[in-house]
Amino acid sequence: MRKALFASMALAALSPFAASAAERTLTISVYAFAQDDFKTLVYDPFEAQCGCKLVVETGNSVERLAKMEANKANPVVDLAAVSMADALAASRAGLIDKIDTAKLTNFSKLYNAAKDPNGDGMSVGYTFYATSIAYRSDKMKIESWADLLKPEYVDHVAFPNVTTNQGPPALYMLGLALGKDTPDLQGPIEALGEKKDDIVTFYEKSSQLVQLMQQEEIWAAPIGRFSWAGFTKLDVPIAWATPKEGQTGGMNVLVLTKGSKNQDLAMQFMDFWLSTEIQTKLAEKLIDSPANREVKLSEAAAGNLTYGEETAKSLKLIPSAIALDNRAGWLKTWNEKVGQ
Repeated sequence: MRKALFASMALAALSPFAASAAERTLTISVYAFAQDDFKTLVYDPFEAQCGCKLVVETGNSVERLAKMEANKANPVVDLAAVSMADALAASRAGLIDKIDTAKLTNFSKLYNAAKDPNGDGMSVGYTFYATSIAYRSDKMKIESWADLLKPEYVDHVAFPNVTTNQGPPALYMLGLALGKDTPDLQGPIEALGEKKDDIVTFYEKSSQLVQLMQQEEIWAAPIGRFSWAGFTKLDVPIAWATPKEGQTGGMNVLVLTKGSKNQDLAMQFMDFWLSTEIQTKLAEKLIDSPANREVKLSEAAAGNLTYGEETAKSLKLIPSAIALDNRAGWLKTWNEKVGQ
């Protein structure tokens, strides 16, 4: 009996991490997207590795940031996955901490654009995506973002609402094509307003576009690359445009909650998520485009994702400060000119 007790005490002394890990809980706040796959590929393996419990909270960005703000004095979330702009908003509100990237063994593997997306050391990118135009290649030819407004095409176009993640980036590129490149996006919004009765719909959910394309109600729509896979399953010819103005897109990032009592564990989880193994598994399932430049994908996966260093460098992203400082103005102009 005494031998067994001493053996147990010795084991605990040799493994203090194992003894305390089972008592630790890490709470993360993430998008609701593909959570069954995330559980299988990310959450369960991490729990097995750390011996801890992972609590996952999901919701849209507005809801999740509001909860972080409401619990600012006593944080209930340790790590969050948000957009670049939302990360800057959280930073301005004092909700997140600077990330000690020296503790991330996989940090050096990231594309440069993902290492410090907002230039303030408060976030690390884990996935990015291109935004371009999906179009019926047998019905039209897209060489410029301005082609969407051509008389022969415009009545077969769907355009993202300004309130969606794809809205502002698509407007930004349309503005470049029209020679109206200002942060207020007034030029492209006005141009859309002039054609609002011709455009089929100002969509809010990209999931509705596949059916509209199948039914030939639309021939073209700006979309994020993460939505592309659904279009490839259609029995009509669909192409991904490479307009002369280029492609835009977005990046999602990981942030650490200020005042979290589990930041060391949160850093372990962040490093795990950024690893080549996990990023590869998520990419092969077409869940996230990898921010880790060491990821090597099958041809099928690469063709459906935003993949490769040259692609990452080429994306024309709206700076987060511009997005935050102009959001209210964009919506006001949109409501005045487009009215939806």
